[in-house]
Amino acid sequence: MTFYDHLRIAFVHLRERKRQTMLTALGVAVGSAMMITTIAVARGSTKNVFTKLIDIVPHIVIGADRVVPLVPDNLIGAVTGRVAMVEKNVTTDRKETIKNYEQVLREIEPVGEIIDVSPFVSSKLLVRNKRRFEPCIAKGVHPLQEANMANLKKNLLEPDALSELTWTPNGIILGDLLAEKLKVGYRDRVMLVTKSGEEYPVTVVGRFKSGFNVKDQREAFVNLALAQRMESLASNAVTGIGIRVTDIALAGKIAARIEGITGYNTESWDETNRNVIEFYSRNSTITLVLVGFVFVVAGLGVASVMTTVVLQKVKDIAIMRSMGVQRKSITRIFMLEGLMMGTMGVLLGSPVGHLACKLIADVRFRPSSAGVISSDRLLIVETPDAYVMVIVFGILIAVISSVGPARRATNYPPVRVLRGEVG
Repeated sequence: MTFYDHLRIAFVHLRERKRQTMLTALGVAVGSAMMITTIAVARGSTKNVFTKLIDIVPHIVIGADRVVPLVPDNLIGAVTGRVAMVEKNVTTDRKETIKNYEQVLREIEPVGEIIDVSPFVSSKLLVRNKRRFEPCIAKGVHPLQEANMANLKKNLLEPDALSELTWTPNGIILGDLLAEKLKVGYRDRVMLVTKSGEEYPVTVVGRFKSGFNVKDQREAFVNLALAQRMESLASNAVTGIGIRVTDIALAGKIAARIEGITGYNTESWDETNRNVIEFYSRNSTITLVLVGFVFVVAGLGVASVMTTVVLQKVKDIAIMRSMGVQRKSITRIFMLEGLMMGTMGVLLGSPVGHLACKLIADVRFRPSSAGVISSDRLLIVETPDAYVMVIVFGILIAVISSVGPARRATNYPPVRVLRGEVG
């Protein structure tokens, strides 16, 4: 028998059971549509997080921890037989800093991929407005240098806030959710309370909205000099240096170079946020696996239909076997039936999945501060490889599900079937 003969017989079998064939193909179609939609939503969610992370953090951060320890001056040029002793040098409460940060900036200046640098001092505080207290991480910066570092200028709700912060020594820019909790607005005065209990009155000169709820609820920007004063640091000391580079894909390699030059621990944005990235990547994989079980259920439907067809065609199979049709031809016929149902399902489900993605992308809802990211929509990312994967997987499941019934069809002895002993 030729391939065309196999295909024609398989088609006749399916045509005789139109309702079951369509329902089985519909099961594969539902699985295909769900998998395409889930992949698009999962990839969109991950991309949305990565994009916002890249937008709101420096590409590279030079930390205050040294990977190459400094040698104390009193140990340089030590003479044999002499020992240098240091007494009462326990300073556990003192913040680790980059001392003489301007020298560090001069050292990294030859790195051509660097676009912007912004030294900063990070300080954990309480913000008080009358009887309202909220924890806050105040970041002391040079406003104009920080403007493009983490898209702060783009995220400002008051466009001139950075300029105003520059000429307002005791000014502060609050995250919009933090300002909402404190019930403060433009030009209102709040009090910053340090861990030692010192209070610093500041004036709200603006608000920012990054889209990351944790950042908008907890962070604020002040002038570098004010942050240094609150942390009792020298004017040439900072707790970190933010860097923006030309190609974010090379941030890891550039960070390694800078670490070798400066001796300070330097991390790229993906190293700093590794936990967040791994969480979303792992979550996408788990979701994909769970939705993949829908295909397994559809495969069981294919196997059920094929088993029913085999039981109803026992005598036809026996007659074909008695006429000299080989076992492999019988097996091919029933596997072709599975292939045809799987193909029908994925060809129907793929457009439905694309339509579902379009509908979800058009849905708008009110942004909430309960989640990680504040957004009024779900980002959908459709890629050709997702469609190819779903189509191949759907057809493969249908064909594999038909193998068992196809082999069973060839196991009936033709003589016993024709005698009425089987079937």
